[in-house]
Amino acid sequence: MKDERTLAFINFYAILGALTELCRLDKGAAKLIAGKKVAVGISVKDGPCGTLFFNDGKCTVGEGTAEADIKLPFSSCAKFNGMINGTVTPIPSRGFTKIGFLTKQFTLLTDMLTRYLRATDSDPADPDFMRISTYLTFYVVTEAISQIGNNDPIGRASASYIVDGTAKLAISDEIGAGIIAKDHVLKTVHAMPEEFMSYMIFGDVELANQLFAGKVNSVACVGKGLIKIGGMISQVDNINRILDRVSLYLA
Repeated sequence: MKDERTLAFINFYAILGALTELCRLDKGAAKLIAGKKVAVGISVKDGPCGTLFFNDGKCTVGEGTAEADIKLPFSSCAKFNGMINGTVTPIPSRGFTKIGFLTKQFTLLTDMLTRYLRATDSDPADPDFMRISTYLTFYVVTEAISQIGNNDPIGRASASYIVDGTAKLAISDEIGAGIIAKDHVLKTVHAMPEEFMSYMIFGDVELANQLFAGKVNSVACVGKGLIKIGGMISQVDNINRILDRVSLYLA
């Protein structure tokens, strides 16, 4: 069962947060916001509160909405989640003169992101498309681990057993993230960590793509040496328990 509040944090920090990587990886996405400088703030009651900053082809995420040009308030986590799945239309409380950015560039960016994250066998057999799709999914998954570990009741139970330190998740030596545990609170850093207590490394982009799509079994891949794990195994084991819940929220 999904927890609406946990889903709201995933939708903001993992899904919308992936727009930062989309604009970095896809030239078409960067071109959409070239020359633009708009900050979109999202404030959810009892949920996430942050701002997406779009600045001349780049996107970053910040906490709070004080600097937002456009502010979208939501009275509940369910309403915000409804915007993400297309069943709720948000009404800005600030920035009506910039509403065109929401209906044009922002919508086009989120549509592009959805295509990459919901890639199917009918999508182009293009190595670049697969690479970007896998990188974006990796971003979403690694961020979702922290959001579930901090907010989901079952995820918090697993996080309570994770010792302080950093776990490295990576696809070969191409892209990595650190899951940092401190007092059983998790934080994802979207960069290859230099120091870590444990690690889980996927052999290559193709393997990671198949794993994220549910086409291969992770346990079998570990047995074959296609996924390498090591260091403090209890740390990886409990992160894996949280990872099992990621598919529930992203389905």
